[in-house]
Amino acid sequence: MPQIALNELTALVTRAFEQSGANPAMAASAAQALVDADAQGLASHGVSRTPLYCAHLKNGRTDGKAEAKVVRGKGGACLVDAGAGMAYPACALAVAEGVKRAKEHGVAFVGVTNSNHFGAAALHLRAAAEAGMVALAFGNSPAAIAPWGGQTPLFGTNPIAAVFPRKDGKPLMIDMSLSQVARGKIMVAAQKGESIPEGWAIDADGNPTTDAKAGLSGSMAPAGGVKGAMLALVVELMCCALTGAAYGFEADSFFSDEGNQPRIGQAFLIIDPEALAGRAVYLDRVEVLIEKMLEDEGVRLPGARRYTLEETAKEQGVEVSDALMEQIQALAKG
Repeated sequence: MPQIALNELTALVTRAFEQSGANPAMAASAAQALVDADAQGLASHGVSRTPLYCAHLKNGRTDGKAEAKVVRGKGGACLVDAGAGMAYPACALAVAEGVKRAKEHGVAFVGVTNSNHFGAAALHLRAAAEAGMVALAFGNSPAAIAPWGGQTPLFGTNPIAAVFPRKDGKPLMIDMSLSQVARGKIMVAAQKGESIPEGWAIDADGNPTTDAKAGLSGSMAPAGGVKGAMLALVVELMCCALTGAAYGFEADSFFSDEGNQPRIGQAFLIIDPEALAGRAVYLDRVEVLIEKMLEDEGVRLPGARRYTLEETAKEQGVEVSDALMEQIQALAKG
């Protein structure tokens, strides 16, 4: 597989989105997010999504002309409308607005409605961490997980992410979906014709399966059993009931070229440590915990591997398969 520089890949994917109907700001924002995901080793949320995103733009599942805007607000809370466009500009606006309101009120909660797939959740929180804020992200997605005891998917894989700034080191970065694995991993396995480990998914009849395609048409297994299913419900309500966004069962699959506009939701909680024990105390307490964690040999701080891969990718670029590169180049030519 060829190795391609990050800036070259970003420019290529940006052109592909523009040729498919995205406005320049939307195209650049989405391309950067996908390349950043690849740089951190998250291929399932990286440029492998480009052909699908382009199909959604061309088929009207995503409005390439949309411009995100704040439509409601009160104190430390507000709502951003993505306008059925790509999620990335809306999420960037939401985090920026959250940081501004958290500085004023100590805490902010920003919801995003009428949105779309938002990729690797933790990447949206970088701007908050750079501003010295503790931040959490939540997102729902098309139905993939059945309520506990059922077999019909209703909830999305509904990722939760968090960042905790440090005094000197890189922020702690926690990022996880509430399925046993990210649905994108099963998508990649299906594309490659590979099997999946038992326990990742069940088929449409509720039976455990190692067939990736059967897993995509069935239900993802929730992480931690009933606890994961309950957390998926919590995220669904936070991202949809509070924002007016579509629930997972109301949105057609991301993995289909055609279908409805997903109009799903995201939510961001931004906290200013200065409003509580104070920034200095917060930073000291974080380091106390990290030092204690690292006393146990083998402990790896959350986010450390992704940061290491990213530094390597900045120097060496990332690998993209020949087949995918041909697809992206064709899309970029229109």
